[in-house]
Amino acid sequence: MFRIQITTGGKVPIYRQVVDQIRSAIAGGVLAVGDPLPSVRGLASELVVNPNTIAKAYSSLVADGVVESQQGRGYFVTQHRQIYTKRERKRRLEETIAPLVAEAVTLGFGEDELIAEIRKRFAKMTNR
Repeated sequence: MFRIQITTGGKVPIYRQVVDQIRSAIAGGVLAVGDPLPSVRGLASELVVNPNTIAKAYSSLVADGVVESQQGRGYFVTQHRQIYTKRERKRRLEETIAPLVAEAVTLGFGEDELIAEIRKRFAKMTNR
């Protein structure tokens, strides 16, 4: 079972952190189609947040077709083709790239070296 961790007092609202972590767990294969999500009250208690915050996160996931609510049973991961919209995928990629580029510049790597390393890693991860 995966664990959701939140950061309070940050820029990202708690419900959004919950949504993002559930989406990541699905995309990463940690949660599969048919897997149940923690109950609203249970997760709210575990994270020490208002149950309405978790309900808002789950409602967002239902609206996006990522999970479904089954009356009296809870929330479950649904069959899906795309976990993230194209815009959301681009936003998440940009958020990931910015610190990577900053670190590469700090370490003295040039653009060509950085791109070469990214290509190597991509090839390794996609078995190319």
